Amino acid sequence: MHWLAELDHRYVWHPFTQMRDWVKREPIVIVEGQGAVLRDVRGREYLDANSSIWTNLHGHNHPRLNAAVRAQLKKVAHSSALGLANEPASLLAERLVKMANPFRQTRTVAGSAKSPARADHLNKVFFSDDGSTAMEVALKLAYEFARRSGRSKKPKFLSLENAYHGDTVGAVALGHIELFHQRYRNLVFKTDKVMAPYCYRCRFNRARPERTDAREYRKCQWECLDVLEEKFSSRRRKGNPYAAFVFEPLIQGAAGMIAQPAGWLKQAAGIAREHGALLLADEVMTAFGRTGVLTRTDEGPRQRAKAGARAGDEQSLLACQCENVHADFVALAKGLTGGYLPMAATLTTEKVFDTFLGRYEEFKTFFHGHSYTGNQLGAAAALANLEMLESLSCVKTRRMLQASMAGELNRLWGQPRVGDIRQVGLCAGVELVKNWRTREPFPLRERAGMRVCEAMARRGVLTRPIGNVVVLMPPYCTSKSQLERMVATLSESVAEVL
Repeated sequence: MHWLAELDHRYVWHPFTQMRDWVKREPIVIVEGQGAVLRDVRGREYLDANSSIWTNLHGHNHPRLNAAVRAQLKKVAHSSALGLANEPASLLAERLVKMANPFRQTRTVAGSAKSPARADHLNKVFFSDDGSTAMEVALKLAYEFARRSGRSKKPKFLSLENAYHGDTVGAVALGHIELFHQRYRNLVFKTDKVMAPYCYRCRFNRARPERTDAREYRKCQWECLDVLEEKFSSRRRKGNPYAAFVFEPLIQGAAGMIAQPAGWLKQAAGIAREHGALLLADEVMTAFGRTGVLTRTDEGPRQRAKAGARAGDEQSLLACQCENVHADFVALAKGLTGGYLPMAATLTTEKVFDTFLGRYEEFKTFFHGHSYTGNQLGAAAALANLEMLESLSCVKTRRMLQASMAGELNRLWGQPRVGDIRQVGLCAGVELVKNWRTREPFPLRERAGMRVCEAMARRGVLTRPIGNVVVLMPPYCTSKSQLERMVATLSESVAEVL
């Protein structure tokens, strides 16, 4: 065993990992990367098929991102945001506001006034460290805003079944994955859940299984939205309506890549609005082009997966914008710095911001913060990342990769152990089942998804499953031949293991 692997076994406790199993074998120790390729300490190469847990956008060791970090290092690596401002964080906040409000003019860098800020636009940015903390900030702000604005004395939150919004205590409270969250129920405050639009396993879907995305052949009357409506109505009848509706737009990541049928998000957001609830969008995974370049809501998942964005649609870097949904809070992380440095941001409105304004002695301040808030290195990387994302060449590359991905994934329907393939933009989940005709799942104890990913790693492709769902989420720099290899390796590994 390599000496670095021995050190890992001796000292490192890995997240979401059963360490008793971990120490039974030599781990892959990554030492360098280039583009979509990672190399381990023994010189073996691997394709990074999940973008290093959904964070890396443009590939590893990218010259423009490297240059941005180096340039900032020559100035200052970090200074506190408590009582001080800094250059890259201020510039980044402006860019994020423009990204979140693509059809609205904001102030220029020089400060010349444009159109006045609207109270319902996302124009305030609170920086933090990662997705969990971004959601924690959004939750605290929503809670206190509901109280201060008189909406509710005891704010309640509604999120989706199998939701995952992070691992801080507040974020855990919003989660509803029993395996992850049940053991902490006595530690957190109670939140409610409502069924997710999981077409493949929806009790309202009367269609028999077919060899295509379940969203394509579903037979239902949008009963899932009726359930959502009744949930809001029931809470309202009790005299304490929900303060906020919390959701991942277009696709729920850790729930098992549960992709929402076209139009669900728009309708669900409308129901929440009708009942006076704020919208809290968890875009930690879905932002920065990950959910694709299409924005039209009248297209099905097959059309979404393929190329064909119209002019003007390509620059929508938030998933919410794909269905013209305007949230009151948006949490960003993962791809914010292109996968280079831990950094997060919570965007909210002037209306929310104003409720925290007052005289010093009123103590209406938002009492929350992080040591590395607005970190200069992270902000510099994020600025370079956004500049690359907004370039026409990057849009074209993402569109082509998205179409290629749809074509390659289509080959997997020949595998009898593949039950459903769900793709939204450059996110895909392949659900493995015992029998595709009955949708019978593998028991989790059989580690079906994990064993397939282990077989893929032996073949030089790295990804990580969510239970029985194998995730494919390649960096945007992935070539067509690399993508073909990723999918072919998945197919071979399914055949070998299952």
